[in-house]
Amino acid sequence: MATPAKSRPRTSARVAAVQALFQAEQSQTSPETVIDEFIRHRLGELPGSGGFEDGRAPDAHVPLFGRIVRTATTQQDTLDGMLSQALSADWPIERLDPVLRALMRAGAAELWMQDGPPARVVINEYLDVAHGFFTGDEPRMANGVLDTLARLLRPAEFAAG
Repeated sequence: MATPAKSRPRTSARVAAVQALFQAEQSQTSPETVIDEFIRHRLGELPGSGGFEDGRAPDAHVPLFGRIVRTATTQQDTLDGMLSQALSADWPIERLDPVLRALMRAGAAELWMQDGPPARVVINEYLDVAHGFFTGDEPRMANGVLDTLARLLRPAEFAAG
């Protein structure tokens, strides 16, 4: 499990969003139910509660967390189509590790938000999150796929000059 520094509430929100998207998919639970559960039991400080090692994100930026999860789920068909196009033909989205799939959906959702941080910031943040979950080639794959999506969704940020 990823363990970003306590002083990074937006990164914590992204970690929690990946976890929530994974949980919603694995348990076939509605995203709103999972968001509510995370807000009540995993986000924010609770007396005697642990941090990331105990499955909590004590300093997560809750509005960003909710927005990522909601965007990823309401736009899932569109985002999955884009992710599928960015993945190589021998790696369909269904073949991805479920955590990696949740991470890519969260990253794609944030890139979809035109009023969010710059695309390169989003990509770097999810690369950091990926390194917290994976030790193999998954972070590099996520980086390449999210870069492809960023160039598609926010071409002006990558224009020459």
